[in-house]
Parts: sequence; C-alpha cells; structure tokens
Amino acid sequence: MEKLSKIGRYNFLAEPFHCDLNNNLFIGHLGNHLLNAADFHSSDRGYGMAYLNTIHRTWVLSRLVIELNQIPKAYEKFIVETWIDSAMRYFTSRNFKITNNDGRIFGYGKSIWAMIDTETRQPSDILSVREGLINEYVDKDYPCPIVKPSRVKIDDNAELVRTIETHYNDVDINGHINSIKYIEHVLNLWDVDWYREHQIKRFEIAYTSESHQGDSLSFYRTSSTDEENQYNLKITRFKSGQEELETCRCKILFS
Repeated sequence: MEKLSKIGRYNFLAEPFHCDLNNNLFIGHLGNHLLNAADFHSSDRGYGMAYLNTIHRTWVLSRLVIELNQIPKAYEKFIVETWIDSAMRYFTSRNFKITNNDGRIFGYGKSIWAMIDTETRQPSDILSVREGLINEYVDKDYPCPIVKPSRVKIDDNAELVRTIETHYNDVDINGHINSIKYIEHVLNLWDVDWYREHQIKRFEIAYTSESHQGDSLSFYRTSSTDEENQYNLKITRFKSGQEELETCRCKILFS
C-alpha cells in the first residue's frame, strides 16, 4: 500500500439547509464533517471502518471537543485537516483543524477513539490491526492548540430538563445512538431566542456507555461555576423496568 501523508485535508461546504437562523453551520453538521474526515483519513490509510468490518471490528468515538473562533457560514467552503497524534493499545487520539481556503482558522477539535469487536462489543487491540500500521501515521508535532477534553463534573442538584424517546433516525452504522445525535439533542435544550444572542465557543462530550433505539434519554443540566455561560450536562438512558444508566457527559461554553 502506498504511504500517504500523515495529515489528511478534506474539502466541505456549509450547505444552506444545514445552517441555522444566523446562517451558521449547525454544530451537529460540523461534527459530522469532522467524523467523515476521520473516516476518509483512516480508510485511505488502511485501517478505516470499511476494512475493520471485514474483521469484525469498528471505531467508536469516546471523547470529542470542538473549539471555535468562528463558524462557517451558509455557502462557505472550508477544509478539515485531521491527523493521529497518539496510538495506544485500546485508544487513539485524533486532532482536527478547520480553515477556509485562505487559511483563516475557524477552530480546532480533539477526539479519542476506541476500537471494539462488533460481535462482543468489547475493546479490541488497535495495534494488532495490520501489524500496527496506524503507528506509521502518528504525527506528534503538528499543532492543535486547544485544551484536551476535561472531566465534566455534575453535582446532585443537576436539573432534569427533558426526557426524549429514541427512534430510527437516531441510530447509526454501528447500531447504536449516533454520537452526533447526542450533541443535537443537547443543543435543543436552549431555544431559538438564546441562539439569537449566543454562539457556541466550545463543546465537549464524553461517551461512557452505548444506548440503542427504544431507550429513553434524560438530560440533566447545571450551570458551571468556572465561567459565565458554561453548562455541564449528563445524559442517562433507560427502558421500562431497567436501571437508569449514564451514557455521556457534556460541557458547553457559549459566547
């Protein structure tokens, strides 16, 4: 297999019907573009989901943070750069840089991924795939100058804001609730008037367990004492007759 560059560059467009009332690209759609770039990058280099599925493996997102100076506007073209900066046995970290064609920086992202066995749903050894091929594409030097995802603290006084049901459109190729759908459901906890006055500056999410179609998701929110307009959240899942379990935590900072 031909050795490619360690850093992948992929072109995208902020399509108008993927933008909000402020003409900004929805953060959920931006997140999907980041995940697509990650898949393009890993697939081109031989350890993407298309290959992994043939050996009963797949990638699952464990943590994601997006930090933005600006958000692409409707019809605006932008580039997502992505690269691996660390690869371990059970986790790998992947960075993102979002720019326009002139090099203006919209923002950055950091993510942590795990590889699982699609039959057992248990962690799988990343370094065993194609004799550790991923290590040939690690770049520790290309800068991604944002803080790594942090531990999100939720106290016992967090308010239950909403409970929703999950359906067909929430489920992704891995058979569980899509990583980005959690983000979209979280952002729906604030109404349109809030977004007329505030813009998302940083969004962090950490996934702790899978949920599936038919689960109910409950959203608990508390204001952070660290910074104004910052909120911490946790999402739990449950089915009738089953225990309520945490599925992910989020931290959001608005301007």
